[in-house]
Amino acid sequence: MLNKLNDREREHLARVKELPCSVCDQPGPSEAHHVKQSQQYTAVALCESCHRGSLMGWHGQRRMWAIKKMDELAALDVTVRRLMGN
Repeated sequence: MLNKLNDREREHLARVKELPCSVCDQPGPSEAHHVKQSQQYTAVALCESCHRGSLMGWHGQRRMWAIKKMDELAALDVTVRRLMGN
């Protein structure tokens, strides 16, 4: 799928990637995990381990997510709050 981003979407994703991880709080830069593919405003700031890690990550066994008792919506909430300065 060809995903063409507009300028606002690119700017939003760049801001998300500057944030600390929304699960483990590791300082940025982070990766942008999309809760729903091609919906740029549902991107969650995640470190590499919490995103793609085989044991800890969302795309693995999700152990850090279980430890923190978080799901994607909880992590999205953290990301949005940080973007808004709360």
